[in-house]
Amino acid sequence: MWSARSVDAMAWGALGGLRGRGAGNFERALDEVDGLLLRLLDRLPVLAASPDPTAVHLRTFVLPALERLQHAAAATLVGHRYGVAGLRTVIADQEAPLARRYFAFLGLAELHPPTEWPVFARYLTPGAHHAFQGAAAEAARFYPAEGAAGRLVELFDAVRSDLHLRTFLSPRILESLYVLQDPATLSFFRELLTAGFTDHDPERCEVTRALVMVRRFTGRIEPSTKYPEVELEHAAQAIAEAEAAFERSRGVLNPVVVI
Repeated sequence: MWSARSVDAMAWGALGGLRGRGAGNFERALDEVDGLLLRLLDRLPVLAASPDPTAVHLRTFVLPALERLQHAAAATLVGHRYGVAGLRTVIADQEAPLARRYFAFLGLAELHPPTEWPVFARYLTPGAHHAFQGAAAEAARFYPAEGAAGRLVELFDAVRSDLHLRTFLSPRILESLYVLQDPATLSFFRELLTAGFTDHDPERCEVTRALVMVRRFTGRIEPSTKYPEVELEHAAQAIAEAEAAFERSRGVLNPVVVI
């Protein structure tokens, strides 16, 4: 029934909408949902205590999903009840569950208040938790006056050799650099034309990102590992399609699963 009714997708979609700037105040509804999830989490371990396969499935998959959902609902409720100050309090609470701190951080990123850049800048370092790094890298696109583009290039260079972290952070960093459109990053993108990773998905392809940005800054399509000199004529349509996709996602922040 859980799968058939798409409860997971519906819940995450609703919470995503409630984190945005255009959301009204849904404190009462969020309070009810938070209480319902807490009661369910209190009861579910008892219902799923047996060794049969269904119970094991519930403990392994459904229970963690509900826990993440409850942390997200609780963090969203704090945002509606106490605003930016409440979200900052949750983020700073080292005793709070990591998932709750993350969803408060994501909520702050969705709001991106003008004065909160220092909170995000603190996590644009190689030693920060990857989920917070990702949200901070995405939030950086809303702070062009704070030197955000330079900080993102520094972070990319710092994680360049860590392939797992680079795979996770690269699309987020490059999407924010696309939105920031800082001419000072031209040399960085020119380097990616030959040193970047390629992927069939343009949103995850560093070289495609670089081709789009270099053309933006110079008006030309320059040779790359993906499209050598002889193929530049055929690259124009692919680059135009990629840029259209980048435009559609320029304001979208992508949550991650925090266990």
